[in-house]
Amino acid sequence: MTNQEIIQPENLVYKKPTLLNDNPMHYCPGCSHSVVHKLIAEIIEEMNIVDKTIAICPVGCAVFACNYIDIDWIEAAHGRATAVAGASKRLWPDRLVFTYQGDGDLACIGTAETIHSMNRGDNIAIIFINNAIYGMTGGQMAPTTLMGMKTSTCPYGRQADLHGFPLKITEIAATLEGTCYVTRQSVHNVASIRRTKAAIRKAFENSLQGKGTSLVEVVSTCSAGWKMSPVAANKWMEENMFPYYNLGDLKDNSM
Repeated sequence: MTNQEIIQPENLVYKKPTLLNDNPMHYCPGCSHSVVHKLIAEIIEEMNIVDKTIAICPVGCAVFACNYIDIDWIEAAHGRATAVAGASKRLWPDRLVFTYQGDGDLACIGTAETIHSMNRGDNIAIIFINNAIYGMTGGQMAPTTLMGMKTSTCPYGRQADLHGFPLKITEIAATLEGTCYVTRQSVHNVASIRRTKAAIRKAFENSLQGKGTSLVEVVSTCSAGWKMSPVAANKWMEENMFPYYNLGDLKDNSM
């Protein structure tokens, strides 16, 4: 038996994407980021567009995404990823350009950049990780924190009269004429992972074909910030996040 046969036997059903580096990930156990990273690496590899991809890093838990997926990355200032992505796509219109952002980066400090980019119809894909909390900086309240949800900056729970209501950025995106595909997914089980992979691939194809802005929100967990085990965090997400952040396609004009 040759080395090639040992590495890739005929009955191989799964392998690590070649674009994922061997660097140990810094994400907490149970974090959704690592699953989405794997999907992105798989999709780019399957589409054979490694040399045609430009990704934009956020500020937040995924600030080191460039350490894990072996593609060209640009590090943007906090919240400015979509602005950088729109400029990159104009400079290299034949490339896949996508951002990878958390709810604090995209829906708080980057709200203006995000909305105007989508309203312009920039031909980019936006991957939006929504775990309803600031995970990296200590578990503070985010724009997406649910009503009554406790964080380090609202220890008695989010209250509308003090903090406003959770921001549904994906619903806002669906109303904008520049968006072609808007969807909300998750990665908490095998079926949802498959749906999310298909959604991200469609968003990438839309960018390459110049159809407008695609937004893929991934409702996610933050075991550390929520102070739960990974199993408990998934259960809490299903019971509390999904009723407010409904899963599924909100808009699809990319056909």
